[in-house]
Amino acid sequence: EAQMCGLADAVIAVSPEDADALRALGGHTPIHIVPSGITVTDYTRDSSHIDLGARSVVFSGKMDYRPNVDAALWFGESIYPRIKAQAQSVRWWIVGQQPHPRLDVLRADPSITITGRVDAVQPYLNSATVYAAPLRMGSGTRLKLLEAMASGCAIVATNIAASGLLPEVKAAMHIADDENAFADAVAALLEDSAARARLGTSAREQVAAFYDWSVLIPHLLAVYKGLGVG
Repeated sequence: EAQMCGLADAVIAVSPEDADALRALGGHTPIHIVPSGITVTDYTRDSSHIDLGARSVVFSGKMDYRPNVDAALWFGESIYPRIKAQAQSVRWWIVGQQPHPRLDVLRADPSITITGRVDAVQPYLNSATVYAAPLRMGSGTRLKLLEAMASGCAIVATNIAASGLLPEVKAAMHIADDENAFADAVAALLEDSAARARLGTSAREQVAAFYDWSVLIPHLLAVYKGLGVG
């Protein structure tokens, strides 16, 4: 990575944390921060719903990706039982392609559904009561969080899941890092529609303000212009 950065005229990192990691490698190549983004209207215009149950928790992602597998197992073994003790009739939906065989242990619980590949994740985001992102490893910007925010989800996430996001955006979700705090936050939101609505509205506003491509592309073009391109 140090060698590749040295060969470039500029380096673009997707978060301040990633930029700091690249700067620690040494070298003198300028490092710019341009986050990954989404087109928010792709998620706000889709109003399709499916019946996930009155108290549904959704986690989405490519389910053979190690951080997602770890997150699902940790949630299933250490957090979900605590939620079930507080919220009756809760259901957990794990949405994403190529579920790893390690997740098969979760199938024994009839309240847990592992969907595998779906035609579109949007109906699940639209229908989720709470979106959970219990990641404990990884880096970069979690596009799944941006998608859930644009869909107006009430989100509970770990600090690692929300790493790379601006403070204003993190404030639009509930952050919890240990099993009890995470379970309590999800269970409370399952029972509080007003709190869910507040978080969901704030999430939509913040992701549109900071992570829509219409906001990010000018920053990317400015980097190119600084190099004499375009």
